[in-house]
Amino acid sequence: MKNGILFTMTTLTKPHLDIAVHSTRDLIDYLARGARPPEQWGVGAEMEKLVVDASSGEAASFAAIEALLQSLQGSGSWQPVLEAGRLIALVGPTSSITLEPGGQLELSGQLCPDLHCCEGDFACHIRQIVQAATPLGLAFLGLGVQPFTPLAQIDWVPKSRYGVMGPYMRRTGDMGERMMKQSAGLQVNLDFADEADCFDKLQTALLLAPVLYALFANSPLMDGCPSGYLSTRGEIWSRTDPDRTGLLPDLFRPGVGFADYVEYALDVPMYFIARQGQFLDLTAERFPFRRYLAEGHGAHHATLADWDLHLSTLFPEVRLRPQIEVRCADSLPPRLSLGLAALSKGILYDPPARQAVRTLFSADRASREELYRRSWRLGLKTPMAGRTLREATLEVLELAQEGLRRQQRRNSRGLDETIYLEGLFEIADSGVTLAERLLTRWPQERPAQVAALLEHCGY
Repeated sequence: MKNGILFTMTTLTKPHLDIAVHSTRDLIDYLARGARPPEQWGVGAEMEKLVVDASSGEAASFAAIEALLQSLQGSGSWQPVLEAGRLIALVGPTSSITLEPGGQLELSGQLCPDLHCCEGDFACHIRQIVQAATPLGLAFLGLGVQPFTPLAQIDWVPKSRYGVMGPYMRRTGDMGERMMKQSAGLQVNLDFADEADCFDKLQTALLLAPVLYALFANSPLMDGCPSGYLSTRGEIWSRTDPDRTGLLPDLFRPGVGFADYVEYALDVPMYFIARQGQFLDLTAERFPFRRYLAEGHGAHHATLADWDLHLSTLFPEVRLRPQIEVRCADSLPPRLSLGLAALSKGILYDPPARQAVRTLFSADRASREELYRRSWRLGLKTPMAGRTLREATLEVLELAQEGLRRQQRRNSRGLDETIYLEGLFEIADSGVTLAERLLTRWPQERPAQVAALLEHCGY
C-alpha cells in the first residue's frame, strides 16, 4: 500500500483469529493446531541488531532509523507499516523488518526448510541494510546490550503497545525498560509433531538455557562501562517481570502438555487487547487472561486474536506461539548469527540428541536454577557438577553436529548444516566467550572503543 497501513501484527497476519473463545479448551486447541508432520517442519530465524551512529557508537535516534526504513522501502518489495503517521516496520512477501522499543532492528526471516535457506535470507538482508545505512552514517552491532547510551537518552519507537508496556514494567522489576530499549537477541522458531513431541522439545530447550547464555554471551558493557556480567542481557531479563520470564519450572513435571502451558499463560497479567488498530490498556490492575476469559472487559470478550496477542507478551526462555521459540541468545556478529538456529535444530529435531541432552542436564530444579543464573555471569567457566559448563557445551555441540548430519540438508556445494556450528566449536574449544574477548581488548578512549566494537560485531 503506497501510503502505508495502520496495523497490529495480530490483525495484519492472522485475521482468521477474530473468533470468540468460550472455554480453555479453545485455548488448548489453538496450541495443538500448531502441530505439523515431520516432513513439513521448518526453521524460522529472527535476528535483532543494535542501530548506532557509526562515529559515536551511540544509539541512533528514531528519526534516523525511520529514514533507514524509508530507504529500505524504496529498495525492495516492502509494504510500509505506519502508526500515528510514523513508519515503524516493513512487511515483505516472506519476511518482515520490525523495530524493538529502543529502535533495535529485527529481521523475522521466512520460514525455511533448512539453515541454508535462512543463510540466504540473512545475507540478502544484511546487504540491503548496510547499503541503506552507510549514507545515513549508521552502523549495526550484533551485541546483546547497547554499550554506551543511557536508558533515558534512547528514543522510544512510537508504537502504542510500548506506551503500555514501558510504564507497566517499571512496576514489575528494575530492568524492564532496559530490556525493551537496550537489549538485542536472537530467536529461532521450530515445529513439533504432536503434544508429546512438543513438550519433549520444550523441556529440552529449557534445559539448554545455561549453555545458550554461556556460549552466546556477548553483552559485557552497559552505560559505557563493564557491567560485571558476560551476558548483561541475561541479568536484565531476570529483573524484568517474574510473572512472564524464566525457566517455567512447573513444565518439568511428568506428563505435562498443552493444558499446563495454558494454565501458566492464563494467570499472567495482560498488557492489552487490540481493537480497530488500537491497543486498549489493561494494566491499571492485575488482569490475568483467566479473568478476561470469564468476565470480559467492558464491552469486549475474549477472542483467539486476544489469546495470540497475549502469548506474544510472555517472555520465558522458551515459549509456544504456538511454534516453539528459543530465546536465550545475545545478538551476535553476522558470521555467528545462525549459531542458535543450528544448535537448536541439531538437538531438537533429532530424538537421540534430545535424549542425550536430557541425561546430561538431569539435575534437580534448584541445581538447574543455580546453573542458569550463574551462566550469564561466568559464561563457559560456570561450575557444573564437578566440571565446567564449557565441557558440557562441547558435548552439546557434538550432539547438535551429529543431529544435523542425520538430517542431511545440503547446500549447492554439498555441505550440510554443520557448517553453521563451526564458529561455536571455536568458542567452546577456547573456553573464552565473545564477551571476554571484547573486554580483554577494551580501550580507554571512545573512538578506539567504537572501532573495537565495529571490528568485534559490526555488520
